[in-house]
Amino acid sequence: MSQMKLLRAAVAIFFVVVFFSAGCALNSSPKRKPAYGHSLIPQSDNRYYYFTEAQIQRRTGNLDKAIVLLKKAIEMDPDSLYLKRELATVYLQNKEDDNAIGVLEDILKEHPHDVKSLILYGGIQQVRKNTEEAINAYEKVLVQDPQQKKVYSLLGGLYLDAGQLDQAKRVFDQLIDEFPASHSGHFFLGKIYAEQGKLAAAEKEFQRTLELVPDLLEPRFELLKLYNNQNKNEKVVQIYRDILERNPGNVRAAMELGYYHYSHGRTEEAGEIFKKLGKRSITEFEVIIKTIQLYVDKKKYDEGIIILQGMLKAVPESPDIHHVLGIAFYGKKESQNALAHFRKVTAESRFYEDAVIHAAFILSENKQNAEAIKLLSDAIKNEPQNAEFKYYLGTFHEEEEQFEKAEIAIQEAIKLEPDNPRYYFRLGVVYDKSNKKEASMDAMRKVISLDPKHSNALNYLGYTYADLGKNLDEAERLILEALKYKPDDGYITDSLGWVYYKKGEYEKALEYLQKAIGIVPDDPIMLEHLGDAYLKLNDKTNALKFYKKSLENKEKDKEELEKKIRELSGNGS
Repeated sequence: MSQMKLLRAAVAIFFVVVFFSAGCALNSSPKRKPAYGHSLIPQSDNRYYYFTEAQIQRRTGNLDKAIVLLKKAIEMDPDSLYLKRELATVYLQNKEDDNAIGVLEDILKEHPHDVKSLILYGGIQQVRKNTEEAINAYEKVLVQDPQQKKVYSLLGGLYLDAGQLDQAKRVFDQLIDEFPASHSGHFFLGKIYAEQGKLAAAEKEFQRTLELVPDLLEPRFELLKLYNNQNKNEKVVQIYRDILERNPGNVRAAMELGYYHYSHGRTEEAGEIFKKLGKRSITEFEVIIKTIQLYVDKKKYDEGIIILQGMLKAVPESPDIHHVLGIAFYGKKESQNALAHFRKVTAESRFYEDAVIHAAFILSENKQNAEAIKLLSDAIKNEPQNAEFKYYLGTFHEEEEQFEKAEIAIQEAIKLEPDNPRYYFRLGVVYDKSNKKEASMDAMRKVISLDPKHSNALNYLGYTYADLGKNLDEAERLILEALKYKPDDGYITDSLGWVYYKKGEYEKALEYLQKAIGIVPDDPIMLEHLGDAYLKLNDKTNALKFYKKSLENKEKDKEELEKKIRELSGNGS
C-alpha cells in the first residue's frame, strides 16, 4: 500500500488507547465489595486484599510481585474474568507477552465472546504482527459489540496495511453506519477511494471530514494530492493559502506551496516563500527538521535542494542549511557538492560533529585519507573532548595501516567513553592487524562484557580462537551465539565451519563452509577455507577449484595459497 504512514500512526495511537483502556480499572477498586467487613475476614483468605496489594506493587514497579498476588486472588476467585484480564495486562507490562496471551486464550476458551479479552488479545497480536489473529479477534468484537468505535479503526487499518481495500471499505462503511459523525471513518474512506482511483468519491469523503472537523489538516493535504493529480492548479493554491491563513506557521504547507510555485515557473513567488523560511530557520529549528523529514528522509533530494538553496539566499552562512544540503547532495551521489556544504558547517553548529564525519568519509571515499585525517585532527583541536572524532581518526589511521597511531586515537576515545563497545571492538581489530592477538582477544572480551549480544565481537573472538587452534569448544559456543543474532551472516557461518575444520570434523565443516560461500561467494579467505575442507576429504579436484577462485579474488599475501595450488597441480613442492 502506498502513502499509508498516516494510517499506521493512527492505528498505533488507537492501539495504545485501547490497550490502556482495557487495563484502566487497575487503579480503581473492584466493583463488587466483600459481603463482610475486613475485620471479619483474615487477610490470607481475602482475594480483595491480594488484588489491592497487587495494585500497590504494580504502581511501585514491582510487577513480578504483582503477578504473584494476582495469581493468589485468582485462586480464591477462579471464575473472575476481571482478575484474569488484570493478570494478562500486568504480564504485558512485564514484557511477558506469551504469558499474557496464554491467560487470554484460557479466558476465551470458556468465554469466547468476552469483548474486553478479545480487544486485548487482538492488540497483542497486532503488535506482534500476527495480522490474521488480530483481525479475527477484532471481527469477533464488532459482532458482539458494534459500539466499539476504536476497534473499527484498528481493524480497518489492518486490512488497509494488508492491501485488502474491499475489506477495509466494508469496515469503515460499518463505522459510519454506526457513527455517522465519525470523521476518521470518512477520512479513511477517502483514502481508500483515492487508492482505487475513484477521485470524485475520495474528494467527497475528504470534504465531509472537513465539515465534521473544520480545522483538520490531513484531509486538506489529501485533497491537495487529488487536485495535483488532476492539474487543478487554482484549487491547489487555494488550499495551501487556506492552510496558511489558519496556521501561518505551517512549515510543510509553506515549503510545498513554494515548490509548487517554482515548478510552475513562478520563481519570484517561490523565492519569497523560501527566503521567509530561511529567516525562520534561524530561530525555529522545526523548519530544518521538516526539510529533513519531508525531503531528505523521503529521498526527494531534488525538491529539497531547490527549497534549501532558496532558503540559503536569505541566510547564506546558516550552518544548519549547509548541513542538510550536504546530506541531500550526498544522497544524490554528488560528493563534491556535499563536501563543499559540509565544510561550511562551523564548530558552533549542533551539526558540527555529523558534518565533519560526513566530510571525512567523502574524502576517504575519494582516496584522500590524509585529508580526512587532517580534517579530523583540526576538529579535535576545536573539540578536544569529542570521542567520536578520535574514534574516526583512529579508523582512518587504520586504513592507512598506521596501526600505532590508530591505537592511540581509539584509546583516547575510550578514555572519554569507557563503556562504548564500538570503540573496544575497533581497538580489537587494530590489535589483530598489528598481530597483537592476546590484546585483540582481551578487547573483544571487553566488548562482549559490555554488550553480550554483539555478534561481531562474539564471532571475532570465536574465529580467533579457531584460527589459533585453541579453546575450540568455547569458539564453537561463541560463534553459535553470534549466529543467533545474525543467522544468515556468511562470515559467521564460515567461522563455524572453520571451528569444525579445526576440530577435525571435516564433513560438518564442509556443510557450513559451502553454506557460507552460498551467501558470500567471492571472499578469498572463505574460498580458501572451503578448498582446505575439500582437501582434507581427499577431494583434490574441488580443493584446487576453490583455491584458484580464492587466488582470483586475493589482493595480497598470495604466497601460501600459490604454494597449495602448485602442490595440487603437481608443479612443485
